[in-house]
Amino acid sequence: MQNHLIAAVRRSVAAALAGLALIVAAAALVPPAAHAQSNLPEFADLAERVGPAVVNIRTTERRAARGGATGEMDEDMLDFLRRFGLPVPNQPGPRGQRPQQPQPDAEPQQRGIGSGFILSADGYVMTNAHVIEGADEVFVTLTDKRELKARVIGSDRRSDVALVKVDASGLPTVRIGDVGKLRVGEWVIAIGSPFGLENTVTAGIVSAKARDTGEFLPLIQTDVAINPGNSGGPLINMRGEVVGINSQIYSRSGGYMGISFAIPIDEATRVAEQLKAAGRVSRGRIGVSIDQVSKEVAESIGLGKPSGALVRSVEAGGPAEKAGVEPGDIITRFDGKPVERSGDLPRIVGAVKPGSKVSLQVFRRGATKDLSVTVAEVEPDKTRRTAEAEGKPQATPTTTLGIGVSDLTEASKRELKIKNGVRVEVAEGAAARAGVREGDVILSIDNTEIGSAKQFETVAAKLDKSRAVTLLVRRGDTVNFLIVRPAR
Repeated sequence: MQNHLIAAVRRSVAAALAGLALIVAAAALVPPAAHAQSNLPEFADLAERVGPAVVNIRTTERRAARGGATGEMDEDMLDFLRRFGLPVPNQPGPRGQRPQQPQPDAEPQQRGIGSGFILSADGYVMTNAHVIEGADEVFVTLTDKRELKARVIGSDRRSDVALVKVDASGLPTVRIGDVGKLRVGEWVIAIGSPFGLENTVTAGIVSAKARDTGEFLPLIQTDVAINPGNSGGPLINMRGEVVGINSQIYSRSGGYMGISFAIPIDEATRVAEQLKAAGRVSRGRIGVSIDQVSKEVAESIGLGKPSGALVRSVEAGGPAEKAGVEPGDIITRFDGKPVERSGDLPRIVGAVKPGSKVSLQVFRRGATKDLSVTVAEVEPDKTRRTAEAEGKPQATPTTTLGIGVSDLTEASKRELKIKNGVRVEVAEGAAARAGVREGDVILSIDNTEIGSAKQFETVAAKLDKSRAVTLLVRRGDTVNFLIVRPAR
């Protein structure tokens, strides 16, 4: 009996110890989970701190009187209006009467809704240019429900940045962050008025930086939910600093689909400063059209890595032509700054004050060359006519490249503003597959400048038939590298 009792006690103790071990093991798992939970981002404090400086922007316009129909309306839109009992423009009313057209002095009609944020306590507000474009009146609604009429200080369509001013003081303001410290994968939030829902907070991460979707701006890509009405609102880092202006979405439906873009705040601030000082933005230009440099082209011409901006054409009489830049050059540095991608060049040049004399470096026919250019101011593009060859001299027979060429007349060279080159009369086989066409002007073969049809024939005859050949070809006002590969 005593032995049975001792055995029972032992079993009870063993069971207790086993239970205790399970409790200890479970407890050991708690700290990491709690630690992980403590690392989750906390957005409430950010929203409370930054939210008061985010505003709703409402725009209106006065429609001039119009007579007659306003144009045909899509049948789906007509069906939508009828289904929800909305008035159809220029359609008979309930009693067969046509609706009265708005008069010039009619009440302002609401045009759109967007967002913005307060830069200074005295009422300067930043937003998107497209939010206020075409508006006759702009109204800013604060979080305390005050609605103030705003005055447009300036708007820049190229960067999509606008600055407006309300008559107020002591307003809450945002803090500007350092975009250079922004990292891919970092948490960010957006505050704005999607679909007119004021002070809506959404969150996500930075998906990419320096997306080349704008002419002058490398945009920030995020997965923060952005919808119509968010435009102009701030993108905020976890320190409560504004790092961008929410501006665009990628969408096939008109709504958020997981990709949104913001204007970097450092670029936007530079634009805003010019708008505040002069009401407009002044940008530099040198008069070239450019393209990317592919890896294949870079290797074939001896550039190495695919960097820089390929000059496809040079504006006649423009700053670049005066500086000695030629079609086919690859601009690798400008004003001491490296040009890694073609999209870098417009931004670097645009930031230079017009009238400044700066250095640029080009890669030309296997070697680098330093030039000096006086930057002009951006102006509307000029219409340029395509040069046409005068006459049609006898073409040389087709070469191993499948190309037959003819000499250019001196008049044609003057018209094209080139010193050398030959006109393509026939393009067959590998050349045709590479994109060479009749009427193209070949400027060089593998970095060798071509001055005549005879020289072209001589150079082509010496080519290694087993390897690809790089041609610098002018078509119209632009040039490009075409790679002719041997038949396999």
